[in-house]
Amino acid sequence: IFTISFRWPFYPFGTGDTVNGRIDDGSSSVIFLQQPFIFFGQTYNQIYVNNNGHLTFDGAWHSYSPYQFPAYGGKDLIAPFWTDIDNRWNGVISYQQYTSGSVLTQATQDINQYFPDLSFSASWVFVATWDRVGYFYNSGIETSFQVVLISNGHLSFVVINYGAIAPTQRYAGYDTIDSSHHFSITGSLQNDITSLPHSSNVNVPGRWAFRTDHGSRGCQFNGNVASLTACHICYLQPDYECPIQIRLYHASKL
Repeated sequence: IFTISFRWPFYPFGTGDTVNGRIDDGSSSVIFLQQPFIFFGQTYNQIYVNNNGHLTFDGAWHSYSPYQFPAYGGKDLIAPFWTDIDNRWNGVISYQQYTSGSVLTQATQDINQYFPDLSFSASWVFVATWDRVGYFYNSGIETSFQVVLISNGHLSFVVINYGAIAPTQRYAGYDTIDSSHHFSITGSLQNDITSLPHSSNVNVPGRWAFRTDHGSRGCQFNGNVASLTACHICYLQPDYECPIQIRLYHASKL
């Protein structure tokens, strides 16, 4: 029985979700969006949820070997947790769109908290969840993460949520067709990085949030942007007084 689940900092998932097949290196079929999503100037009306931890717009993508951003790879890509995921034995990969209800209320509240100068009201939310999935081959371990796309038809946001993360080499962030806009969450491509549930750029452990309709880059807090260097410093030194009060939470702080 697939029931609705609430697991902080995740958005609700489960009931009503469409579930990806239990296929190594699999993907969803094309998902037609109920409202367009703007990704750094490009408007999309469809998306794919790929089992290996990424979203693509131009077709299903089966890559399990992460590479570094900027890649100049000719692909708009959102990668909450790009690695060699194998859901044939354990875990569920699912997604759902919302145009009304409590999920829109939650998204509106979150975006206005993180970007308070926008007076934002969400009209569409897309939630994709990887719940307790394993790695190739039949690893028996469990990793959970989620990516949420939020829009009002003009402004677009990506929120990434991390639950329990098992050690593996992975990449997390986003890239664009010409890499004019890209972001890498600190620690990407390093082995055994399990601190994602304690990291953040919005003062919520396990959550990263980005505005993606325009060209902002770097750590964001209260609508401000810090450099990637500042973000990296805050991550490595939790006692460092971060610029514009960005705090990246660590296990030592919990």
